[in-house]
Amino acid sequence: MIFQRHPLLISMFSKLQRFVQPIRSMSTITIPNSKQPAHRLTMIPGPIEFSDDVLDAMSTPSQAHTSPDFIPVFQEVLQNTRKLFKSSNPTSQPIVISASGSLGWDIVGANFLNRGEKTLVFSTGFFSDRLADALSYYTETDVDVVKAPLGESVPLSEVEKALSAKSYDVVTITHVDTSSAVISDVEAIAKKIRSIQPEALVVVDAVCSAGVEDIQFDNWGLDYVLTASQKAVGVPAGLSISIASERAVKKAFAKKRPTSYYANLQKWIPIMQAYEHGKGAYYATPPIQLIHAYRVSLREILEQGLDNRFAKHAETSNKFKDNLESLGLKLVAKREFGANGLTAVYFPKSINGPDLLKKISEKGVTLSTGIYAGIATEYFRVGHMGVSAVGKDRHDVDIVFRLIKETLEELEK
Repeated sequence: MIFQRHPLLISMFSKLQRFVQPIRSMSTITIPNSKQPAHRLTMIPGPIEFSDDVLDAMSTPSQAHTSPDFIPVFQEVLQNTRKLFKSSNPTSQPIVISASGSLGWDIVGANFLNRGEKTLVFSTGFFSDRLADALSYYTETDVDVVKAPLGESVPLSEVEKALSAKSYDVVTITHVDTSSAVISDVEAIAKKIRSIQPEALVVVDAVCSAGVEDIQFDNWGLDYVLTASQKAVGVPAGLSISIASERAVKKAFAKKRPTSYYANLQKWIPIMQAYEHGKGAYYATPPIQLIHAYRVSLREILEQGLDNRFAKHAETSNKFKDNLESLGLKLVAKREFGANGLTAVYFPKSINGPDLLKKISEKGVTLSTGIYAGIATEYFRVGHMGVSAVGKDRHDVDIVFRLIKETLEELEK
């Protein structure tokens, strides 16, 4: 036998067994009325759990990206992406590209910012600050950041103060910052931007809000909204999803040389327009199976009705937050600023935080650690979006609460 001839392999195999065995001993969760095998329940703020039909769509056989089988699929996806963002304006442009949500930041910098132009970021946490850092690569001037108090959004008085002090070319709002679980009032902030600096492009990072929170692209006068597939949109990671206004598109095409090859909207927008009009086109190969899955997810979302879906997320979120507070737990985001797709919770002082997450993991549920600067080790995060929050006969969030309660009792004995 090969292991008898190679002692080093025997040693490596033994170490691997010690690593794998604990994983096998961990519990799994059986999801009622689901075809999916029992598995560890992923209750983090992205990637989330996926519906059976979305996962089935991922097994679509290979297709050419310009074939008559695929073109109508991509066409429907682009048309329904407009509906996801509540846009009926034919001059706006949905964009679906193979990438993570972070590509949306590069699209903003590469297409909507010229050297020397000024950017203002309203920050509610880690990901707002990362957006500011990304945009700093594309302009010679500093990116100004107005930070919200921990657990709150930026007050409108501070929004007005910042906008009155200096002119900006791009102003960004993080709808929900995944690090703090804080939601910002995009409608009110966008209205303030429009009233004080009507020429500035209004950019919204909706990575952790699209599909959970209301976004009215046309009515709120937004110029670019970006999200990603693995959050409440309910599709495996790999799609950068966004929509641009006519103003944003015009600025992108007016730029003499976009400062990115892959994120160049002068190349991508004709591709999107071709597919939406039922014609194949090519700049880079689209992820065929992910787009099939996204079509299914969009159908599920729109069949529920967007407003019904938002209301159900809010109901699930409020119940979960109420239950946590009934245990004496403190939330990071104040209730009036709390997002509906996730909850950030401080560890009780009486326990060791990592022990709580480890024990819950051993019982079959994965939760997230903290990531907000200065308090990262003091809290954890639970995602409750998509099928876990609104799926018929799903009890994912109830399971999570039961395990949190049970594990806290065990640790505090």
